[in-house]
Amino acid sequence: MMRTPAGIFMPEKRQTYCKPALSIDQQVDLLISRGLSVPDPDKARHYLKFIGYFRLSGYFPVFQKSSPPAVEHTFNAGVTFRDVLDVYIFDRELRLLVMDAIERIEVAFRACLSNSMSKKYGPHWFMDAAHFHPRFNHGGFLDKIKRETFHANVSAPRNHPRREAFIHHYYQTYCHPDLPPSWMVAEVMSLGTLSTLYANLQDRALQKEICRPFGINHLVMESWLHTLTYLRNLCAHHARLWNRPFSIKPTIMKAHRKQLQRNETFYAQAVMLFVFMGIIADGSQWQHRLAGLLEKHYRIPLGPMGFPSDWQRDSFWRLG
Repeated sequence: MMRTPAGIFMPEKRQTYCKPALSIDQQVDLLISRGLSVPDPDKARHYLKFIGYFRLSGYFPVFQKSSPPAVEHTFNAGVTFRDVLDVYIFDRELRLLVMDAIERIEVAFRACLSNSMSKKYGPHWFMDAAHFHPRFNHGGFLDKIKRETFHANVSAPRNHPRREAFIHHYYQTYCHPDLPPSWMVAEVMSLGTLSTLYANLQDRALQKEICRPFGINHLVMESWLHTLTYLRNLCAHHARLWNRPFSIKPTIMKAHRKQLQRNETFYAQAVMLFVFMGIIADGSQWQHRLAGLLEKHYRIPLGPMGFPSDWQRDSFWRLG
């Protein structure tokens, strides 16, 4: 360990980053030098220009040699640039399918939370700190809601570029309570805020009531909302879902123990999404769209995602 002038201890092996930035042509040459087949360099240059080498590199390892004496980062024989690009395209389409499910789940949970709490405690229940655990930063939460509803500028014009029309109407029409009712405020809350709000409710009986329409235990719901928030953030930032070990994992629900056994994989995430979708949007046939996406990209290996080889025959998915 060495001590920096600022008094911070750092490992002695830390180095100065000195890798140079490469031109697009140099990036293509580097891939070819590492054994990747690039039959159409012009197309490769196009994708590297508009996707980026670094983003695509997240999909390289599964195609590269791993056992010694292989040279680091060299590709397996026969791997083409198109093979890597196909996985990237599949992953992008998978994120879109996942986001479609998360949007519906978020809207459904938001409605159930607001309906149950408002019916028992009134439209402005969220403004009373007594409904939350002492550990919950209620003041910080209200400050966040004020920021998200642009409360500081109550007299903002109707065409305020970022304030929702219904929020603007409340501020222009009412002077008390200070914030709009929960069904309005919930519309501007992020999934992460909703998850935190639910996890910190004092009334466990009401938590169970909120979860009843989903058929999910209230403690499992807390874990799943946290997992959904993480998954949504990955998708929103265009992060890789394929071949990712998930650090935020859904609690294993007893009714679906078999399917959720490897809960660090994408397969477990898909199971969680389908449990929700089977209740709130069964007509969407989300599982069929998932199966169709995997069939469309049949060359993509499913093992790294945790899918069992016979997953479509599992009655859980109702694909028969």
